[in-house]
Amino acid sequence: MNKITRLKYYIDTLCIFDLKKDPVIAELYDLLCSVKSDEVLRKQSGFFKTVSANKSLKTYISKCVLTDDNIFTRSACADKVEKLPKSILDAVKLDLMKLEQLSSLSASDISEAVTNEDIREMIKTVPCWETGKALPPLSEKWDRQIDDLISYCKANGYGKYAKHIAFTWRNKEICPVTSIDLITLSDLKNYEIQRQKVIDNTESFIAGHPANNVLLYGDRGTGKSSTVHALLNEYHSQGLRMIEISKSDVAELGLIREQLASSPMKFIIYIDDLSFDSNDTSFGELKAALEGSLSGRQSSNVLIYATSNRRHLIKENFTDRENDVNRGDTMQEQLSLSDRFGLTITFLNPNKAEYRDIVTKIASDRGLDVDEEHLCFMAEQWATRRGGRSPRCAKQFVDYVESCEKRGKSW
Repeated sequence: MNKITRLKYYIDTLCIFDLKKDPVIAELYDLLCSVKSDEVLRKQSGFFKTVSANKSLKTYISKCVLTDDNIFTRSACADKVEKLPKSILDAVKLDLMKLEQLSSLSASDISEAVTNEDIREMIKTVPCWETGKALPPLSEKWDRQIDDLISYCKANGYGKYAKHIAFTWRNKEICPVTSIDLITLSDLKNYEIQRQKVIDNTESFIAGHPANNVLLYGDRGTGKSSTVHALLNEYHSQGLRMIEISKSDVAELGLIREQLASSPMKFIIYIDDLSFDSNDTSFGELKAALEGSLSGRQSSNVLIYATSNRRHLIKENFTDRENDVNRGDTMQEQLSLSDRFGLTITFLNPNKAEYRDIVTKIASDRGLDVDEEHLCFMAEQWATRRGGRSPRCAKQFVDYVESCEKRGKSW
C-alpha cells in the first residue's frame, strides 16, 4: 500500500480523536483523494494556502489534538483516565500514531504519488507547505506521550475550554470571547480586604472545597468588575473559566448549568451591573439558580459572581409599597434575592487620602517621573470635574498624564 492511500485510510479510521470534520483535515482528505486526477493541482494549491494560514501542518494538527473534545480529553481533565476501558486507551494511541504521520505529510509526497507526467511537471510549480513542529508537550512518537497529554489536559482543559478562557451566552450557546480584559490583580490598588475575600472564595472553589456565590456591590468605578476580570486572568491556568451573561439571559441560567454539568472544569457565571425593576419577574429565576430549586445547587462546578451598584438589587418606588396590600411579604421576597448570595462584598468610593494613594501607586507602576504633590493636586481637580473620586477616575487621570508626558505636553 502506498503512503497516500495509507494516510487516506488513517483519516477514515480515526475513532477517539475523530477529526474528519475539521476543515483542514477534510481539505487534506480531498487532496489525498485527488492524486490520480488533474484536480490534484487545484487541491494542492488550495491546501498550501490553508496550511500557510495556520503556520504549519504539524503545528495545526497537534493543536487539534491538544484542544479536541472527546472522552479521553474530558477524562484526562477530570483525572479519571484510569477508569477508561483499555480499548479506549488503545484507540487513543492508534489515533495519535495516525495523526502524527498525517502531520508529517509533505508536498513532495503528493508529487511523488502523481503518475501523470504532465501533472507531475506542473505540480512542481506549486509552493511547498511547511511541515513544522508539534506544539508542546507533543514532540515525537505521540502515541507514547499519553502521560504528557493527560497532564496538559489537567492544566488546560479540553475542547473550546482549552482554546479560550472567557465566553458569553448567545443564541442558547456558550460562545468564546477572543479578546478579553488583560487586567491583573496587581494592577488593582487598595481595597485589599474586599479583594482578598473574593480571592479566598475563588481559590476554595477551584480546589473543590465549598464556596459561595458572590455579590460585589458599591459605588461606580471602584473596581468591582475589574476584580472579577482579574480573577480569570490569575486563575485560568488552574482550570477556571468564565461565562458572562446579561440580565436578560438570567431566565436561561438553568439551561447554561445543564450544558456545564458534565464538565470537570470550574466555571464562574458573571453578571455585570445587575439590578431589576420592581415589576421584573426574572429575578425569581436568579433566586432559584442561587438557591432554592431542585437543580439550583447540584452543580459543584458553577458559581455566580455578580456586580451591582445596589445592595438590594431591585429598584423600588414608594408607590410600589403604597399599592401593596401585603407590603411585608413583598419586601421579604425582594430582599431574599441579595440574601442568597453567600458572600456580599462592599466597594465604596475612597476618601481624599485613599484616592491620592491610588493615584501615586498607579503612576509608580507606569514609571512616571513627576512631582507627587503636583500629581495629587491635579488628580483632585480631575476628580472634582468628573463628579467624585474613584479608582476608575484615578486610572483615567494617570492615563492622561502618561499620554501628556510621552507627547511632551503640559498637564
